[in-house]
Amino acid sequence: MMESYDIVVIGAGSGGLVVASGAAQLGAKVALIEKNKMGGECLNTGCVPSKSLIHSARVVSLMKRAEKFGLNPVDVKFDYSKVIDHVHEVIGRISRHDSVERFEGLGCDVFMGGARFESSREITVGDKRIHGKRFVIATGSSPLIPPFPGLKEVDFLTNENVFDKRKLPESLIVLGAGPIALELGQSFHRFGSKVTVIQRSPNILSKEDSEIRIKMEDILLEEGLEIVTGTTIEWFERLDGKKVIHFKKDEMDMKVGAEEILCALGKVPNTMGLNLEAAGVEYTKKGIVVDNRLRTSQKHIYACGDVIGHYLFTHMASYQAGIILRNAIFRLPAKVDYTVVPWTTFTDPEIARVGMTEDEARQKGGNISIYTFPFEDNDRANTEEERNGFVKIICDKKGMILGAHIIGPHAGEYLPELVLAMKEGLTIGSITNTIHTYPTLAEVIKQVASQRLKGSLTPFKKKMIKWIFGLRGR
Repeated sequence: MMESYDIVVIGAGSGGLVVASGAAQLGAKVALIEKNKMGGECLNTGCVPSKSLIHSARVVSLMKRAEKFGLNPVDVKFDYSKVIDHVHEVIGRISRHDSVERFEGLGCDVFMGGARFESSREITVGDKRIHGKRFVIATGSSPLIPPFPGLKEVDFLTNENVFDKRKLPESLIVLGAGPIALELGQSFHRFGSKVTVIQRSPNILSKEDSEIRIKMEDILLEEGLEIVTGTTIEWFERLDGKKVIHFKKDEMDMKVGAEEILCALGKVPNTMGLNLEAAGVEYTKKGIVVDNRLRTSQKHIYACGDVIGHYLFTHMASYQAGIILRNAIFRLPAKVDYTVVPWTTFTDPEIARVGMTEDEARQKGGNISIYTFPFEDNDRANTEEERNGFVKIICDKKGMILGAHIIGPHAGEYLPELVLAMKEGLTIGSITNTIHTYPTLAEVIKQVASQRLKGSLTPFKKKMIKWIFGLRGR
């Protein structure tokens, strides 16, 4: 007998779980389908394990710098396998929020297995046939594996299996220099691996503001990572017990060998096996095609998260899921708004951004102003010996914030103030006039905002102020 549901959600990652829980609690009959593990990439192979590993690596780094805090030198010793145990303990604690039991408790019918469309209204999961009034495809993405000769033969790592390796590699080649590559590369270096980053483009973190990425590269080089940019990867092989990459740099043939290779060259949408053709759902190599209401070419089928290929962030999938709920349940014509999208790269120091880079703002034209403030002049940053980095805010002539960029300790934690200001159309002056507690790292946002006020005090204005106060003083 074929079951019929109000909403069929394919994929139990961030986006799918938000839709399923919201729809079920609103009274809809919901089928939730997951091919692998509940919680998707974020919980099992992405955000949660990577940030756990990053924090353990940061603790190691702090211990090695004990003298900087007035402490005696520390002989840092650790068992890397216990670090991996810790990572999986964290996953286990958080997993209860995404478990089958929780979602069944909310009223969802949970099916474990791969979903395949048989028509625009029916799917199969194993030997079960499921009918749906509406569908949500939230199947996420997988690591991009380019067809480099010999790569598959050298048994490389990705974010999907690196957290299961219980032995710390003596040396590691990281392919790519995006957020995942640098977050994990820096962490492995701090644990003691010799890390070499191989990047095709001339820059690391190519989507970040140029000043930010230059600063981050300087920090990583000072820590001891080797970074090779502007390369052309040619082939891989095993040689003398190592995994070797052959590449060109400035027309010169080069090679590097290491115990392990981590491939972090991007993501591809998970559309394989869904049989989208049978449903009449349009898709490309970049992902499922959706409109601004997140409807596919079949208006009763929605898609969100990495599988649509826009912003590959957990928080974006959750946001998009909310838009789908408003459209599919409440039948409101809700549309996505990508004008203010924040993100954070969890290197140490962190990098956080929202809005345009300086180059983007200048290309758009118009009169812009740039305001910066270094963490070395923030009191809390000094108390914690975390003085590396700065805040950069880009404004138009009226003081409206066009973009904001932070490289500094816990940068992602105080980015929301700038996101809110941009979302609500507040000027940089509104931040200057807001009381911030002292001493905090977040106070640096007010400190950089105050640069606009100081810059507006021209010699003529200062002369007028002195004259006014002179009159009042008589």
